[in-house]
This record gives sequence, structure tokens and C-alpha cells, in this order.
Amino acid sequence: MKPLDKAPPTADPDVIAKKHTVVQGTDNAFKWAQKYHVKLAWGMDLMFNAEQMKKQNTDIPKLLQWFTPAQALRLLTHDNAELLALCGPRNPYQGKLGVIAGGALADLLLAEGDPTEDLNLLTDPEKNFRLIMKDGEIYKNTLGQ
Repeated sequence: MKPLDKAPPTADPDVIAKKHTVVQGTDNAFKWAQKYHVKLAWGMDLMFNAEQMKKQNTDIPKLLQWFTPAQALRLLTHDNAELLALCGPRNPYQGKLGVIAGGALADLLLAEGDPTEDLNLLTDPEKNFRLIMKDGEIYKNTLGQ
């Protein structure tokens, strides 16, 4: 896992300093949120970079600095969904999110292994994701192989 404050070697010194400030703030935010039981959401700003989108899960294990694998999975799924639901009319999803229940908008991933013990399973979805379902439609199923 690469350090959070690792800036490209060609980065301007001001960029490196700003990156360090952001990383320190992130560390404090996660520590304080845990201390005061603040619910968190997690996301990426890679939306418009297709190449980086393929690698987005490689950043998830960085959460292990503050959370157990099970806590991180809950943050990534249930907690994100619960906070998104608070958007009210701005919420693009109508129905229950972040739970596996009748009528819920659950997307499912079945992984080879136990991500509540090994969060690194998420970093290689081609290899480790055996079933991918979104909105009830199966996009990948290697369970019979």
C-alpha cells in the first residue's frame, strides 16, 4: 500500500505541501469521526477518468489505517447508502439502499474469499469477484466454473 501523502516526484513543492495538509486532515477526520461516532461516507473523484476508474478499488485498503476490514465494508456499502438516502428529493435512488432485503436496490458482489477479513480482495475484481449483480441483473457469474 502506498502512503497517502505520496505525491508524484515531479510535483511542484506547493502541490506536495498541499497534499500533505489534505492527508493530515483526512487522518484527523477519520480519527475524530470514530471518536465521536460520526457516520461517514466514502467516495472517489475519478468519475471522468476511465483508466483510473479501473483502479479505484486499490484505494480501499487505505481505509485499514483507521478501520477493520468489516468496518470499512460497512462504510463503503451500508453507511454510504444510508447517508445518500438523507438527500431526500435529490436522492437519485428510490427504495431502500445498503441492505439486502425484499424491495431494496441491492447490488451484490460475491468475492472469492472473505473481504471482512481481507479487504485486499477488492483490489482485483477480475480475479476475485465471482458474481456481480446490479439492479437485479447479473453482469458476471463464474460461480459454476
